[in-house]
Amino acid sequence: MKDLKKTSVFISLILRHKPEAIGISLDEHGWASVEELISGINKTENYGIDMETLEEIVRTDPKQRYSFNDDHTLIRANQGHSINVDVELKETKPPEQLFHGTGEKFVAAIRKEGLIPKSRLYVHLSEDKETAEKVGARHGKPHIFFVHAGKMFRAGYKFYLSENGVWLTKSVPPEFLEER
Repeated sequence: MKDLKKTSVFISLILRHKPEAIGISLDEHGWASVEELISGINKTENYGIDMETLEEIVRTDPKQRYSFNDDHTLIRANQGHSINVDVELKETKPPEQLFHGTGEKFVAAIRKEGLIPKSRLYVHLSEDKETAEKVGARHGKPHIFFVHAGKMFRAGYKFYLSENGVWLTKSVPPEFLEER
């Protein structure tokens, strides 16, 4: 049995950050050839994959990280890129409040600077506190920031909703953050 989780994490690395690691490239919208992805992955020592396995990873990924085009010849990560691609996000009016989970070690910097994307293209936000807590727990003891997304939107900030339900924005200034 292949370790699908480990393979999915590797695919995420390729499609979000380092396509060159397996000798492929992404187009301007983040799409990669499925055939080239499978071939490139199979050239590595640690992974082996076929179309059936790739389709299972895309279908069962709990975070729904990936999308196929209609005929399954192209694949891309839905968000989380550190490389400059346009995943064709549509500007969307956010709910009044969103959440951001982080580790306690980052709280002081966030209070001072707000939320910034760091190595990614966007800040990631969630609609529910539980998801934010899970995300924050990946960085140690979780800390949740409430984001006044409605106020930001009315002030001219843009928001996008990714294919897998993650809210994205370029940054969140401190004045739009609250801790409860």
